[in-house]
Amino acid sequence: MITRDAAAFGVFARAQRPDFGPACAKAAFLVTPEGFALAAQSASDNAYMDLAVAVDPLRALAQHRDLHRALSASLPVVAFPGDPAMPDGLFPNNVFGTAPGRLVIGHMRHAVRQREAGRTDIRGFFAAMGYAEHDLRAQPGVCELTGALVIDRARGLGYCGLSERCDEAGAAAMHAAFGLRGTLMFDLAPGEYHTNVVMSVLAGRALVACPAGFADPAVAAGIAAIYAPHVVELSPRQKAAFAGNGIALSPDRVWMSQAGAASLQADQHARLQRAGFTVGDVALDEIEKAGGSLRCCVAEIF
Repeated sequence: MITRDAAAFGVFARAQRPDFGPACAKAAFLVTPEGFALAAQSASDNAYMDLAVAVDPLRALAQHRDLHRALSASLPVVAFPGDPAMPDGLFPNNVFGTAPGRLVIGHMRHAVRQREAGRTDIRGFFAAMGYAEHDLRAQPGVCELTGALVIDRARGLGYCGLSERCDEAGAAAMHAAFGLRGTLMFDLAPGEYHTNVVMSVLAGRALVACPAGFADPAVAAGIAAIYAPHVVELSPRQKAAFAGNGIALSPDRVWMSQAGAASLQADQHARLQRAGFTVGDVALDEIEKAGGSLRCCVAEIF
């Protein structure tokens, strides 16, 4: 099923058992922010970026090393070297995604990001492990993988926010490439560029979402009904702090940036605890100047 009908999708989703696959990745990879800088092309449709802000490349590298070290407590994490010619390369989950035995390569909107897909080291790494390559660059739709598509891996469900970074053709291509049971397409609110900034599904059993990030807040309510009672509703202020850009890399812990975690209220932390999660956080304020946060830095390996 791939649809824009949130009500029909809700009925379908609630009928799916969490037996599609592992809820959490078996490993992950990062790309280091070598020569950290802000990409002007990306800033053209990323409201979380401000090109007037000064950046500190060494501080970004240090924060990224801390991220690598922290996430390694949850699962094996490898890091590929960045390239100053690819300033957004530290957000690899938009370009590279996986399903069991398959490497998916996204179709990026901006040329500055399209060159990342040609990296032979990352593609060779997966080829050596026997992953088949599924390249979406030749199909007509724009699809920035798990930036645009939030996946409930346990149930095989996708939540795809449409914007300049993903259209309906791209959503359909990702639905097929990841082999999903169902995908809900919906419009993001004006000014939003990626779904994983406005919502996250944690290990298939909890939802963190900001209704203001959706063009139609009723869609957010419909998604929340699938995961109730384990739902954390974010305010626009918390979304701007990247509290929606979290990820569960193990069944018992959600990772988010220090700013995102600090923005949560006590009752929201308690709700995550009742869902079985502790919150781990890493200071990423330098990296967040590039318009993404912790989840954007992590490419999951299934």
